[in-house]
Amino acid sequence: MKRYSKLMRFILLSDKRPTHNKKMSLQMVTVGHNIALIQPGFSLMNFDGQVFFFGQKGWPKRSCPTGVFHFDIKQNHLKLKPAVFSKDSCYLPPLRYPATCSYKSSLESEQHQYIIHGGKTPNNELSDKIYIMSVACKNNKKVTFRCTEKDLVGDVPEARYGHSIDVVYSRGKSMGVLFGGRSYMPSTQRTTEKWNSVADCLPHIFLVDFEFGCATSYVLPELQDGLSFHVSIARNDTIYILGGHSLANNIRPANLYRIRVDLPLGSPAVNCTVLPGGISVSSAILTQTNNNEFVIVGGYQIENQKRMVCNIVSLGDNTIEISEMETPDWTPDIKHSKIWFGSSMGNGTVFLGIPGDNKQAMSEAFYFYMLKCSEDDVSEEQKIFTNSQTSTEDPGDSTPFEDSEEFCFSTEATSFDGDDEFDTYNEDDEDDESVTGYWITCCPTCDVDINTWVPFYSTELNKPAMIYCSHGEGHWVHAQCMDLAERTLIHLSEGSNKYYCNEHIQIARALQTPKRGLPLQKPPMKSLHKKGSGKVLTPAKKSFLRRLFD
Repeated sequence: MKRYSKLMRFILLSDKRPTHNKKMSLQMVTVGHNIALIQPGFSLMNFDGQVFFFGQKGWPKRSCPTGVFHFDIKQNHLKLKPAVFSKDSCYLPPLRYPATCSYKSSLESEQHQYIIHGGKTPNNELSDKIYIMSVACKNNKKVTFRCTEKDLVGDVPEARYGHSIDVVYSRGKSMGVLFGGRSYMPSTQRTTEKWNSVADCLPHIFLVDFEFGCATSYVLPELQDGLSFHVSIARNDTIYILGGHSLANNIRPANLYRIRVDLPLGSPAVNCTVLPGGISVSSAILTQTNNNEFVIVGGYQIENQKRMVCNIVSLGDNTIEISEMETPDWTPDIKHSKIWFGSSMGNGTVFLGIPGDNKQAMSEAFYFYMLKCSEDDVSEEQKIFTNSQTSTEDPGDSTPFEDSEEFCFSTEATSFDGDDEFDTYNEDDEDDESVTGYWITCCPTCDVDINTWVPFYSTELNKPAMIYCSHGEGHWVHAQCMDLAERTLIHLSEGSNKYYCNEHIQIARALQTPKRGLPLQKPPMKSLHKKGSGKVLTPAKKSFLRRLFD
């Protein structure tokens, strides 16, 4: 009955007539031979009309150690040109599924920067760091970035991905608001077989002061479930949270929350209101068409079933209105694909990707489209958009995408000369994409260099080539540093017994109980004579045989 109700609800929702007649156009985009950089989980950032790509799968190595590229689209052809960072910038890893948003020190400020929090690192770990990206200088469309890492104190949010971060403005002050996401299970609960198991983060609201680096968590009774891959829209002192996926319950509730933040001279005040009229969707892409209007594109309504409906969101001073809008003419490839992903380019434009046709030998890994949600033509100097949160379902939950890269980030980024034919990326640099590694120093003799890590075991595609030493509170160590053969590693992973690294192997031996050997088989002390021979042993021979066996 519940399945029938959900089906009827979906049919009724699909039959609603669009209340807005804005036309949406869909155009296919061709990509140069650096297409392998674009994988699910990337983000797009818009600086003064120029779009930049961030968070590709794999390390770009010599071409761009930071993983930030100029997203140059001309005549529906895309080129990725490596960006340049100032010498005083910190290292920025290519994070996937982070929370990003644009940030201005005040509503009147014209200069803006981007906040990046969390996300997956290339070694498949989760980041808990906050980075601030800004433009150091710009000359003839050549942009040099400055990236700084912000240390937090107080209630520091745990490492996560698939969450949102927004900026609210109240009483002349600004504050970051972080919510939702997924995180790995605690290290003490992670096993070799379930190394990548994730769980919902607690439904806490975090306020982050970017100026002083203070973080404070708030527990609101209206927020009961940890949600990931939701949609968040910020306006002045208010944030609206729509949809999302609860991993614990495996549901996508039709949520609509309004979170209001007041920033007086004293402590901030945070309150939440549950509003009607929400939508059930996860992994949707949000793009802004004007100051008070947004468009929600794509997403999923249930597992592996895309949501083909687009919604327009209109914000007032204290109101929000969500209605359907006329969808574009989706191509057959988009309609039949099981997954899609993308990010907003700003000014009502969305960059979409779908898997290629694996049946064809020369098929591309992904096909890409540019969806224009605004009636006006998108100029090359695109407007700045408020929220650039990449919202795409984690393919690790439903599709066989893996993190599999070779790490090298000690080289300098190559600046581009302004030549349209400039392209330094070489797919051969990515080498074997069947393994992955982990940045830890596991023992005093650990020989894994985090700057030039090279894959060692083929088992690292699905399982980390590590073992959990049971000494004390336990710790993870590299199997290769412990001189474990891959066959031994697989054998250990299949069992549930405790085992120890080389540093603590003596402790393990002391705890082991020696195996009991089988008792010796003594011959019976009966008439020891050969059967059928008829010859009886003499007393001297009997005495000799007794001494021999005793």
